[in-house]
Amino acid sequence: MARFAALVSVIIALLFTTLVWADGLPTAKPEEVGLSSERLARATQVMKAEVARGQYPGAVALVARKGKIAYFEGVGQRDPVAGAPITKDAIFRLYSMTKPFTSVAAMMLVEEGRLVLSDPVSKYLPQLANLQVSVPRFDPDTGKAVYALVPAERQMTIQDLLRHTSGLVYGGFTNHAQVKELYAKVGVDWRDVTPAEQIERLAKVPLAHQPGSAWEYSLSTDVLGRVVEVVSGTTLSRFLSERVFTPLKMSDTAFVVPQEKAARLAQPYETDKATGKPIQLLDVTVPPKNDAGGAGSAGTAADYARFCQMLLNGGQLEGVRLLSRATVSHMASDHLGNMKIAGNLDRGYGFGLGFAVRKETGLSAVVGSAGEYRWGGAAGTAFWIDPKEQMVVVFMTQNQPGAPRRYDRELFQQLVYQALVD
Repeated sequence: MARFAALVSVIIALLFTTLVWADGLPTAKPEEVGLSSERLARATQVMKAEVARGQYPGAVALVARKGKIAYFEGVGQRDPVAGAPITKDAIFRLYSMTKPFTSVAAMMLVEEGRLVLSDPVSKYLPQLANLQVSVPRFDPDTGKAVYALVPAERQMTIQDLLRHTSGLVYGGFTNHAQVKELYAKVGVDWRDVTPAEQIERLAKVPLAHQPGSAWEYSLSTDVLGRVVEVVSGTTLSRFLSERVFTPLKMSDTAFVVPQEKAARLAQPYETDKATGKPIQLLDVTVPPKNDAGGAGSAGTAADYARFCQMLLNGGQLEGVRLLSRATVSHMASDHLGNMKIAGNLDRGYGFGLGFAVRKETGLSAVVGSAGEYRWGGAAGTAFWIDPKEQMVVVFMTQNQPGAPRRYDRELFQQLVYQALVD
């Protein structure tokens, strides 16, 4: 009787697993798609070693090539406090990996003729017309920078929002002292503000650069989300759910993790080992005041792989088309040229409409291919799409934002490319 009960339990578990991954991409043995099983095993062993030394509690990583998943592993703990092991269906806070979702939403509206990339943002958000720019100048008498406000030479456009050339910044990241100070004084942020409050506050502070003159990572994608809401007449989360997540069968991706899925949410360590301070990540189990298009969503590695595969396929997946091949190509092309880079954009990379774009196979310290496009999230998530190698990679951890997360991504990226054997 005990054996029968055990057999039933195994069958139920297998059925449950089949149901959970029913919407996953097709699978293949690594050798069937030009990857080495032996070499991919190195990635697993290195991730286990990183967990053992406390770099992150756990990780889920997925590699798909030629449209098929060849590597999908989870190591470590989902919740280090509870001691719960990680599962492949763990849900991660995506932070800035939300930006490509919002960018795709905007480009869908472009394809419908409801947006034009050269449109001024003020056409949809009038509060952002007639902005000023804070210009630093060196004062020889004091040896310090002084700031003057000058009119914007042109208005920021939808394209500027997509490529982070709007003149907006992130208050916590920018090196522009006056704008940084004013963002803090006025309360410019993406957290704990309503959509209206976010735009109203941005309208009260100057830009850090003339629109279209410099790249600086910024709240641009949050503003783009507000544009999507105005044009579509619905919230960003609803638009993405109805037009992107549901059609692509991304069943675990949303701006709020419901209570029945909360037990699958990946958690960081309680404290940051570098500072000893508590780690406090975004609480994605409660509805936010606004659907932050630049940072607010959560999801699984399998879901994000479906989104990436749609882009690699030229805008479609399994008969569902979100964008045209030409639109995806435009998004995945560099839109900066020789523009000034006022921020942390890796050498060898430009920026397209929603993500960084690799312009050279060389220059970067990390192996890869020209034409690859990618981005990451502050708490340890990352993806890249390599059209030359027909490859999609998703890597997800959850821990304190900062330089170690960059190290995690780069380490895993070099382990993936060393597994190519065809």
